[in-house]
Amino acid sequence: MEHLAVILFLAFGLAMDAFAVAVAQGAAGHSSARNAFRTGAAFGAAQGIMPFFGWVLGSTFVTQIAVIDHWIALVLLSGLGLKMLWEARAGDEDEPAPNLSGWALATAAVATSIDALAAGITFPTLDLPVLWTCVVIGLVTGILSVVGVFIGGIASSRIGKFAEVMGGLILIALGIKIFIEHQF
Repeated sequence: MEHLAVILFLAFGLAMDAFAVAVAQGAAGHSSARNAFRTGAAFGAAQGIMPFFGWVLGSTFVTQIAVIDHWIALVLLSGLGLKMLWEARAGDEDEPAPNLSGWALATAAVATSIDALAAGITFPTLDLPVLWTCVVIGLVTGILSVVGVFIGGIASSRIGKFAEVMGGLILIALGIKIFIEHQF
């Protein structure tokens, strides 16, 4: 049960970048069902695949990093969280988001999932079931991205900033939790 909570916190934290982009898509007038599901599928697939690649890297070097794994988790997850907070603060709210499709959508999906790659590196230190974790991350991101496009169409781009801030705070909290558990 503890693994499920960690997986869900990780999934929601990692999904917030994609959710913020999806909300911006909807807020910019790109809120059709077709666009919402295309956005959700692209972001969900990228977020589900990238942590697997990170896990492969982390597993390859697990014996070398076992002594400092909690520090790695703290630095990577907190760093990602701080990056999200910085980007939420520095973004331009007045500039409408372009409609993402084709290569632009694929690029945005990969760009928003780089943090998932870094988070995957921490999987060996968290003792998480890799495939299950990747599937949950992908599904949560896909669903939140679809919902985000529709929310953006109804509301405004300000929700995207809030989502990015919350995602950043969740990742920082998860990094601190891992560090404290391994320290004590």
